[in-house]
Amino acid sequence: MRLVSLCPSLTELVFDLGRGSDLVGVTRYCIHPAAKVGSIETVGGTKDPDVLRVLELAPDLVLMNDEENRIEDADQLDAGGLRILSSMPRSAPETAAMVREVGQALGTIEEAERIAGQIEKRTQAAQQEAQGQAPVSFAYFIWKNPWMVAGPDTFASALLTQAGGQNFCKGRDTRYPEIPLTDLSDTEVELVLLCSEPYSFSPSDGDELARETGIPRSSIVLADGEYLSWHGSRTPDGIDHAAQLLRSARERRA
Repeated sequence: MRLVSLCPSLTELVFDLGRGSDLVGVTRYCIHPAAKVGSIETVGGTKDPDVLRVLELAPDLVLMNDEENRIEDADQLDAGGLRILSSMPRSAPETAAMVREVGQALGTIEEAERIAGQIEKRTQAAQQEAQGQAPVSFAYFIWKNPWMVAGPDTFASALLTQAGGQNFCKGRDTRYPEIPLTDLSDTEVELVLLCSEPYSFSPSDGDELARETGIPRSSIVLADGEYLSWHGSRTPDGIDHAAQLLRSARERRA
């Protein structure tokens, strides 16, 4: 089987399902597993793939993500006769279902079940730990200048919510709203998370937020953006990462 993956987390999943040798094209953002993706041809980015080159590669299946990739590129590939499997899980359970779907398509059902089972097992553990605990209000920053956060209808927010968090910007329609820092000053936010990607926040950004908002510096922490936003074989560890972030916040509260 010849595969092209236009989403970094799906590329990693293909390798973890044991089908990495079938990949004939990936994006320049596909960086995991680092020791293996370098030998695969790159076909542009997630938002600007070289559609003509993908067609020339004649893959049996193109893996895409509804948020990472553009509908117009999917339409072009479909019109060119390629088979596309696109997904957009917004939660851990939906990710487990996606892993099983990809595993079915790649003929790696047993390997997919192993990963999906871990997602479900660790989700249950995170939810059980949060039971009976007061929710931790959080803000998860993904960008600076303008300051942007992940809204409730996002994968990162879902992982944090199932671990006992409560997104402070609930009720907003935008998935990644821009917010003035005064919104944090005027709201009780116990935990501010600064992600490592797509914007790579640094400790100095935490210092700036503490000065601008009055939120205690100890409540502003760096978070692994890959764990909290890459859905697939990394999700089990992402669930644990979210649980640890919320656990630490509850301990600071005590």
